[in-house]
Order: sequence, then C-alpha cells, then structure tokens
Amino acid sequence: MQRYRDIVVTLVRHGFGFLVEESDLLQRLRIPIRRFRVDVDADSKSLGLRIKNVVEELGPTFIKLGQIASTRSDLLPEDIVKELEKLQDQVKSIPYRQVQDTIEAELGQSIESVYGHFDVQSLAAASIGQVHRGILRTGEHVAVKIQRPEAADSIRTDLEILADLAALAERRFAWARRLQLEIIIEEFGRSLISELDYTTEARNAERIAEQFKHVSHIYVPLIYNEYSSRKVITMQYIEGVRLYQEDQLLVQGYDRARIAKRIIQALFHQIFVEGLFHADPHPGNIVILPGEVIAFLDFGMVGRLTAEMKLHFSSLIIALMRQNTDGVIKAIYRIGLIDEEINMAELRDDIDGLRKQYYGVPLSEVSLGGIVNDLFEVAYKYHIRVPADFILLGKTLVTIEGVVVKLDPTISIVKLAEPFGLQLMMERFRPKNLTSSILKDITDYGYMLLNLPRQSRDLISMIKKGKIHLDISVPEADAILRKMDRIGNRITFSIVLLSFSLLMMGLIIGSSIIGRWPYFLLNVPTIEFGFAVASLMMIWLLLSIFRSGRF
Repeated sequence: MQRYRDIVVTLVRHGFGFLVEESDLLQRLRIPIRRFRVDVDADSKSLGLRIKNVVEELGPTFIKLGQIASTRSDLLPEDIVKELEKLQDQVKSIPYRQVQDTIEAELGQSIESVYGHFDVQSLAAASIGQVHRGILRTGEHVAVKIQRPEAADSIRTDLEILADLAALAERRFAWARRLQLEIIIEEFGRSLISELDYTTEARNAERIAEQFKHVSHIYVPLIYNEYSSRKVITMQYIEGVRLYQEDQLLVQGYDRARIAKRIIQALFHQIFVEGLFHADPHPGNIVILPGEVIAFLDFGMVGRLTAEMKLHFSSLIIALMRQNTDGVIKAIYRIGLIDEEINMAELRDDIDGLRKQYYGVPLSEVSLGGIVNDLFEVAYKYHIRVPADFILLGKTLVTIEGVVVKLDPTISIVKLAEPFGLQLMMERFRPKNLTSSILKDITDYGYMLLNLPRQSRDLISMIKKGKIHLDISVPEADAILRKMDRIGNRITFSIVLLSFSLLMMGLIIGSSIIGRWPYFLLNVPTIEFGFAVASLMMIWLLLSIFRSGRF
C-alpha cells in the first residue's frame, strides 16, 4: 500500500493528477490531499520529459521498464521514445558485505574458496546487479555479476501494482483499451523477470558463442557455470578497447572500417542464419581485441526469430531495396502486423510515400535505421501491433547502425544486408527445402483430415446440447439500431395521428347527423380541440422529417 501511495504521489507531482482523479485512486487508497506537492513547472515540460521524470523518481523497476518501452516505437509517440532512451541506471553500489553474502548463499561455499582475489570496489552498478572483477583459484581473470538482494522482490511488487493499474486504466480509459495496456505490461514484465535469472544470460552467451566457433575474428567470453547461479554469473574477463574509446582505437592503429564491417556481418549472420541475435549491441557491450577481433559482452537481452520471421524480414529488406510498395505491404502482412480494420488504401499511400522518399537515393546513402523508424511511425499511426521480437530487431538495427557509421561513415548497411536476405530466400526455395516444406504442410493437412470426423461429431453434439453460441458483430450496429428506433417511433406516431384523425372524422360526421357539436371536458368543444391537437401533431411530424434531411 505504501508503494501504491508513492506511485500516486509521484504521478500527481509531475502533472498526471487527472489520471489519478479519473481512476478514483485517491478514494481507494485514502491518501490525504496534503501529501501532494505539484511541480510548478510541470505544465511547461513536454509529455515525454514528464514521463521520464516519473520513471526516474520511481526507481529501478520503472527505469528498466522505461528502457524496454523505449524499444516500442510502434506503441509510443516519437517524443516519448526519445526521452525514455535517455534513461540511465544511476544507482549506488551495494555494500561489499551484501555482495559476499549473496555469492556464498548462491554458490554454497565461501568467497575465498572460489576466488583467489576479489575486488571490493565494483566495476559498474545497475538497477538489477553490479559487476566486480576477480581471479579464480585456478588463475583465470573473471568478471562476476551479482544481483541486488532486494531486486527480485521490489520488481515483482511493482509489476503486480502495474498490472492492477493497467486493468483499472482499461476499464476507465478508451486509449488504454486501444493500446491493450494489460498485455503490454505483461509483455514488459516477462522481459524484466527474465533478466532476474542469470542462468538465462549464461545460456544465451553459450549459444551465441556456438554460432561463431569457426570464426576467428568474433569472440564471446567463456561462462564458468560451476561458479554461476540464478543471482551470480561468473564469466571470462575481457581486456581490450571498448568501442566508445575512439581515441584508443586510433592510438592502437585499429582499422575502423574493418571493425565496422565485421560487426555488421556478425549481426546479420545471427539474424538471417541463426535466428538468435544480441539485442543490446551498444558501444559498452563491444570490446575490440588485437587483430580487429570483435568481442561481444552482456547477453541479458537477445532476440529470437523463427524461420518464417527470418524469411519475411528478408522479403521486407529486398522489397525496400527494390522500392516495391506491394512487396513491403505483403511482407508486413505475412508477419501478421496488419489488422483487418485498417484502411489498406491509406496504408498503401503512406508506404508509397516512403518509397518515393528513398527513390533514386544510392544504396550507400540509405539508412536502414531510418527506414525502420519510418515503418514504426506508420505502425504507430495505424495502431499496428508489431511482434516484440521484430521490434527488438528493429531497435537493434538502429543501434548498430549508429555504432558502425561512427566507425566508417561510408559503410552501407543495406548493401551488406541484401546478400544475406537473398541467400536466405534461395535456401528456402531450394528443391530439397521446398520439398521438405511441402511434406510438412501435407502432414499437417493429413492430421487435420484424420481429426475432422471426430471434430464434426463433437460439434454436432455441442449443437444438440445447445452449447454453441453465435456472436454476430456488425460495425456501427448501435447507430443503425438508433436510426431504426427513430423510424419505428415515427411510424407509431403516424399511426396514432391517423387513428386520432379517424376518430375526429367520426365525431364530425356524427355531429352533422345529430345537428349539434359534442362537448366534453368542462364544456370544451371537442372537435375544435381535437383539430388543434391533430394539427400540432402533424406539424411536429413534418418538422422532424424536414430536420432529418431525408424527406
């Protein structure tokens, strides 16, 4: 409950009080109004900056979620994404005693029996864990990452609160329902929880190392599994030049163009061939060793692509390069990004506009990251839900392009990507692979046909028992029903008017036969009164018809 209050107070302070008021959180949590101190400059700040300030103030869980959210350009506007990209883990190192207690509890032995030397000062500290340098008893230099003792509990608590708030928002706000906020929070939560298990990172490192076991110029540090667990990971310490140390690259005479090409080719090999790629290749996670050998670090975040996803992505790249609008749309459609309610004509126009934007531009000048960002903007405009791994891929491409262009401004990432895509498509359509794919489909259809009689019997049984419910959804059904209701009311009113007129006609005829006017209701002349009422009813009916514009 205290954490709920912290979140609410922070939201109000940074100008999001309307969300709190409309969701009734103040009443639910019984927070006294005196707790609030609103930032006087909140209204002058951009929405993205205010969201970033909220995230930073709420601490590690929200910072990590903000960093993950910054990869979702399909869901969030560009100004919010740019602010979230600035989020950095600015946390204090945990005391050495806590580090020692965690290692000994996880490995089941004293720190002295595992490490011959262990640095008391940390190399780096982040919201989930921190890194120390050490030397194993067997002499290997290692980097040891230790999870913060309170990280798992605080993250799970915050995720539970966020899930509750997302459910409440979907009940209250149309924008939350459109974004499917509960699903987004659940997806972000899964990504964050996976980072709490260092055994996953260890497996990722070993799999990517396997990808390059026959490539001499790509290196992945060794993982010492016997000294690793869910909260501790011990890996080989890499001594080299970090990619952001540009002055050191120059001093040691490294060939920057060769480094850039090797990084790009390594990433495309992971994407197009292996389907498992390093999804956080920022300069701090790339170390250059003698001979322009590339060493990748930190495998907490990886992306996975199925065979179908790889093929569709290669189709997308090739269609973009050949400036084929229909090819781009088909590739996006096959990935499963387009909703049936999307206006395809408008989508085609926007993508054709992108094609014209890049028309005639030499491949060496085309920015793959720019193309990806443009596609994400289109996705955001049309509320297209993009698969998480595909977004991660796009973000990785944007990051790596920014890295290698600094190393070699003349490099063409698109030109390097196209051969990988063509090779993948040729592999797919080789007779052997094509035959295998056809046989797989035939097998699937065979199982479907074998199960058809049983499924038909089940369906008939359900129909007999009355368990089949038919839901029919008609677009704008409410508006149609309202119009039909108005038409019905007018017809009813007309029938009443006709009946009233017939009654009056009968009175007139009867009075002419008996030779006097009938009087009812306090000596009021019935015929004159009825004529006035009928006239008013007719005038009202005619006015309503004319006002509708459909005489």
